Amino acid sequence: MTDRRPTLAEARAVLSSRFGYPAFRAGQESAVASVLSGRDTLVVLPTGGGKSLCYQVPALVLPGLTVVVSPLISLMKDQVDALATRGIPATFVNSTLTSAEIAVRLARVARGEVRLLYVAPERFDAGATAERLRAIGVSLLAVDEAHCISEWGHDFRPSYLRIADVREKLGWPPVVALTATATQHVRTDITRQLRLENPETIITGFDRRNLHYHVVPTKNDEAKDAALIDILKSRAGVAIVYASTRRNVERVTQTLERSRITVAAYHAGLDDGRRHEVQNAFMNEQVRVIVATNAFGMGIDKPNVRIVVHHAMPGTLESYYQEAGRAGRDGEPSDVFLLHAFQDRFTHEFFIKGAYPTRTLVERVFKRALEVDANGDLDAAAIAESLPGKVNDREVESALRILTVAGALQPDQRSESHIEIRLLATPERIKRELSGDRSTERELLRALWRIVGGDRLNDGVTLDLAAIPAAFGGARAAGSLLDALQRDQFVAWRRLGAGDRVRDRRRPLSAFPIDWDVLDRRRRADLAKLDSVQSYAYTRSCRRGFVLRYFGDPAARKACGGCDNCVATPGKSPRELAHGRRTLLR
Repeated sequence: MTDRRPTLAEARAVLSSRFGYPAFRAGQESAVASVLSGRDTLVVLPTGGGKSLCYQVPALVLPGLTVVVSPLISLMKDQVDALATRGIPATFVNSTLTSAEIAVRLARVARGEVRLLYVAPERFDAGATAERLRAIGVSLLAVDEAHCISEWGHDFRPSYLRIADVREKLGWPPVVALTATATQHVRTDITRQLRLENPETIITGFDRRNLHYHVVPTKNDEAKDAALIDILKSRAGVAIVYASTRRNVERVTQTLERSRITVAAYHAGLDDGRRHEVQNAFMNEQVRVIVATNAFGMGIDKPNVRIVVHHAMPGTLESYYQEAGRAGRDGEPSDVFLLHAFQDRFTHEFFIKGAYPTRTLVERVFKRALEVDANGDLDAAAIAESLPGKVNDREVESALRILTVAGALQPDQRSESHIEIRLLATPERIKRELSGDRSTERELLRALWRIVGGDRLNDGVTLDLAAIPAAFGGARAAGSLLDALQRDQFVAWRRLGAGDRVRDRRRPLSAFPIDWDVLDRRRRADLAKLDSVQSYAYTRSCRRGFVLRYFGDPAARKACGGCDNCVATPGKSPRELAHGRRTLLR
């Protein structure tokens, strides 16, 4: 390997000749220049900002191999296929391949026939993969979805915590860590966990100048409905309205129909044929408004959406920004609204509380487990009903999972891993809706499909979850994913067997390794994200500046001249706000 560093001019030439782009976008050029200089680099670009080019272009001008760590197994093949169409030598290694297939691909890497190797982080947990790659020569380690390494992030993956050790085994190559959304907490954690050395941090591309942010204070759903109708009647153009549940989607749709607004509902409860009809009607503008749960919009590119309205407050600013960003992709002026009521936060608090139960609750669940007969079933609903105070099934299920992972409970092997399952959704629906934050659920379905075969899965089959790759976290963790899939009618499933048992009745709970600090930190992190959304709703300063400062984008200013706080006075109706903004745009 030569000591000569490739130049930015060489990178621009590759960008043009191999990818067909005349120039780098905002942030990309700075990121590529930093990577080519051999410096550790942290890149924060929004979805659609072109993060992948920040390592794909350097991979073609650097002398050795670029290793890309990604948790999104489904996207590995898509990215490798896309690179192959451009004649770029790339491959992937993950749990979807047989050992023979992996051996063939690593042999190609060893012969120097591959420039980019995509791997799941779990690939380094066993064997000597890192040592083999070090012998080949790794010029760059790219860590995609880098927020997964942070407990403050929205998609924490324990397997990511070992990447710094992997880097050492690879010979300590420079690292480029990439993510679409990272607050200061997350960026600091990424730097610490990956042991980045004086990294160049590049944050840009979040400022959508054509979007005008508004928050409409409301007291209840009736007030939200009235505000929504006013917004849609005072503005032209197609609109997406996001509601929190299927039930609310249907109710809001009926409300708009009564106001003679052409509208359609979209949610997972519709059959595939109806969903296709709704999507096509919206894309062809046979209906003006689509009311949907947040799954709508994934992978759908309609550039002329003029209005996005959130009927309920999302749980994070990351979600809000992503969904609001489906407006105005053609660059034309567009409006995004949040209809806000204080009680919106209660639903999110309910789910956060369920996901991260308190130490007191876990101790109560363990005590109740000791009281249940050895042959009894540790049923979450029954335990919740037996405990004092308002305890829900979700909290107890999380507590049981914590106790099982710690070894305090021993799952009945047949109960834990043997299930009966039937696939309800079509492959088209799975690909369309299980992306982004739900990609792990899609990977689980793919794994099950490979284990039993598609036809059998469609008809219903009994199988052993022990056969799925270890990356899914075991049978109980897979059960949580299947629960989410069942709620949205992708599958119908149930466990077979008797339930969990206390492993050793003589040992106190304190004898088992439960990291209470981690649970508390994750709970606090999610509550802090919820607080940020509510602070956005209540701020009297520039809303665009608030969002940009949250993501650390240096484009943040004190006033944008386009949001409701910068243009209008408090108390104006959406109709008055629309008139004020039209006057400003003239």
